[in-house]
Amino acid sequence: MSDRTAGMTVPAARARERTLSVTTLAGEFHAPSLIDFFPPALLFEGTPFQIDRLMMIRLIMTAVLLIVMFLAFRNPRIVPRGLQNVAETGLVFVKEQICEEVLGKESGRKFFPLIATIFFTVLFLNFSGVIPGLNISSNARIGMPLVLAVIAYLAFNYVGIKKYGFLTYMRSSIVVPNVPPALHVLLIPIEFVSTFILRPFTLTVRLMANMLAGHIMLVLFFSATWFFLFDAAAWMKVFSPFSLLAGLGFTLFELLVIFLQAYVFALLTAVYLSLAEHADSH
Repeated sequence: MSDRTAGMTVPAARARERTLSVTTLAGEFHAPSLIDFFPPALLFEGTPFQIDRLMMIRLIMTAVLLIVMFLAFRNPRIVPRGLQNVAETGLVFVKEQICEEVLGKESGRKFFPLIATIFFTVLFLNFSGVIPGLNISSNARIGMPLVLAVIAYLAFNYVGIKKYGFLTYMRSSIVVPNVPPALHVLLIPIEFVSTFILRPFTLTVRLMANMLAGHIMLVLFFSATWFFLFDAAAWMKVFSPFSLLAGLGFTLFELLVIFLQAYVFALLTAVYLSLAEHADSH
């Protein structure tokens, strides 16, 4: 028995030995702190313009988006190739599969700039989640998804109010036609909450939650790989290839999620614009 356990009771000594054994096998666990989720400012700390790591990633990916689009269409060719071909393929996808599919050709052409901007902004900000050195989507924190949801919310309400006037638009949006009058007491509050509260809320939370969950899963897989390689007992190193392969596989899955979240956000924006534009028909 060691000097440290000499003065302990037998149960206490055995508990200490079990703790030491687990520590030896598993390494030391450090619980995350708030600073891991809300990192300190990197620039302009203490001012309204302070920039932390996530804001820096937003600025970087926004700059990448602008540079890519500038380079793609700086000298456009009639027969596109290279970067122009890739960018045009993306724009055609948004135009045909989202705007025209949901809104029709005329309205789709009118709202194409807004929907394309939302689609590519979400796509590029999400993409930073799988870029080494950045390793997180800035949409994993609520600020940017909320801004995009507010833009979509203002856009579809503006369309409806401009076309029908405020009172007619509100009545068409929350009053369900051809139901018994007594049911309006129940249905009007439900329709109001669904149309004017849940729409921006679900747009925000869906995007944020999916990107945050993907980030956490990637952190777990690659942290496990690091742990097995450098902190665990020698016999546990055999598990490192499995956690690494799982992380790489989930990275491929995350690429699909990155695209799907941009598509869903842009698609729902188009759907809400269509519903506002035809509020009198439902």
